[in-house]
Amino acid sequence: MGRRHCSFYLNCAFLFMCSIGWISLPPVNAALKQYQFDIQVKNVSRLCHAKPIVTVNGMFPGPTIYAREGDRVQINVTNYAQYNMSIHWHGLKQYRNGWVDGPAYVTQCPIQTGQSYTYDFNVTGQRGTLWWHAHIFWLRATVYGAIVIMPEQGMAYPFPQPDFEFNLVLGEWWNDDVEEVVKQGNKLGLPPRMSDAHTINGKPGPLFPCSEKHTYAVEVEQGKKYLFRIINAALNDELFFAIAGHNMTVVEVDAVYTKPFSTDAILIAPGQTTNVLVHANKISSRYFMAARPFMDAPLPIDNKTATAILQYKGVPNNVLPSLPNLPAPNDTSFALSYNAKLRSLNSPQFPANVPLKVDRHLFYTIGLGMNPCPTCQNGTRLTASLNNITFIMPQIGLLQAHYFNLTGVFTTDFPDRPPTPFNYTGAPLTANLRTVRSTRPRLSRIAFNSTVELVLQDTNLLSVESHPFHLHGYNFFVVGTGIGNFDPKKDPAKYNLVDPPERNTIGVPTGGWTAIRFRADNPGVWFMHCHLELHTSWGLKTAFVVENGPGPDQTILPPPKDLPSC
Repeated sequence: MGRRHCSFYLNCAFLFMCSIGWISLPPVNAALKQYQFDIQVKNVSRLCHAKPIVTVNGMFPGPTIYAREGDRVQINVTNYAQYNMSIHWHGLKQYRNGWVDGPAYVTQCPIQTGQSYTYDFNVTGQRGTLWWHAHIFWLRATVYGAIVIMPEQGMAYPFPQPDFEFNLVLGEWWNDDVEEVVKQGNKLGLPPRMSDAHTINGKPGPLFPCSEKHTYAVEVEQGKKYLFRIINAALNDELFFAIAGHNMTVVEVDAVYTKPFSTDAILIAPGQTTNVLVHANKISSRYFMAARPFMDAPLPIDNKTATAILQYKGVPNNVLPSLPNLPAPNDTSFALSYNAKLRSLNSPQFPANVPLKVDRHLFYTIGLGMNPCPTCQNGTRLTASLNNITFIMPQIGLLQAHYFNLTGVFTTDFPDRPPTPFNYTGAPLTANLRTVRSTRPRLSRIAFNSTVELVLQDTNLLSVESHPFHLHGYNFFVVGTGIGNFDPKKDPAKYNLVDPPERNTIGVPTGGWTAIRFRADNPGVWFMHCHLELHTSWGLKTAFVVENGPGPDQTILPPPKDLPSC
């Protein structure tokens, strides 16, 4: 088993943007290396507005973690920023080892300023593209990076071998300190203002309204094949992505191989990853790669398009790139048809072990609300809830409280279904919009190795909206989805129980529902939340307490000695 040693240092780096340039990313070297990440305050030209941001090793986006299936990875995080910090390794299952999962006050207390914590974990049974990000406040606006897990030595991809690989991390940018933006919104009782730009690998591209532009670019050679590892690190936007003049073959989502299919655009929600193969077989020229939001609800969005450049070798930089035909921002039809094409590979080597028998049926409604707020300028505050319960964060790590049997920290009485059924997606609902805030977090207890089916139902409380949900500690199978109210008598008959997509983050469609299944074979306390940071901060989250199994290798590992204290 290999071991990788990495150190993360957090600080504020000043980013200045306003000069033109492009970068050709070198091909990934599959030979794994050891990394030492050092803190630095670095002047980096990225966007027009100079401001200090929290970064890892002075980089934006942060460094890529390279590992191989079967490796052990140690990442030391030292926090020199003014904010408390925790890092989540998004999509890594962390079997029995929730202590390194990362969400603040769920599996750990945050790393305080001047303190360190070593995330020590094994990469078992996973390969592909994942990512890491801050999991406290809105700090993942700038604290994020890619995770690339190569297959075991001698194991080939189940698709044509690419000649080179590139990482494309899609993000959002605020010209001001994002934490101050959030505080201002909370003071008013309103959502924080929208982001000022979208980015591709930290750069907005020449369509960004700035006197000078910065653009990420890759150089390709005629006839070669390229694997693009695409990550949506945006805080609040689902994104369409396309490459002008080129089709993409989808081969993986959320580090799980899929049945390949060709498409001229992809849809990727916050938290999701998608790997696509691109054949450089078009006329040698320069082509824009572009990303912009998808929103099919009557809500405002930052509709700015981020661009990067795919440039054939030998083509001069003064050739004007062509733009791709992205779907319209409200193209529901494309979104639904694209997601319907996703299927697990389900080969003998990579089977789709879908639970066919269900031990526990859960039904969670997703709602928005408006509660009184005497300290808010508007007198009210927007909230979000599951089964009408707004999650309240504890003051100590929930996993720690569970492991040491600390009383009074949380309860395990989260309801399996909403207290009062109603027409969830009917006419806009304006009555009884208040949500319940308990004094302690309410969690759901799950028996070890039991099979769970969870139906997530969007509602028209205030407004229907798409919600990308992420489950920590597990992958799950997306066995069904639909528009309108879930029908427990008719809809399960339409489930795909053969080759449904296996994911860690799934979008619940606007005014619709999604059904997922998983086997609860990873003991611990595992967070589940909407990956729209706005809704998470309003309370659209919960957690599962998965009990220990009977065997010694089916119980939670002891906490590490350097686990941060609250």
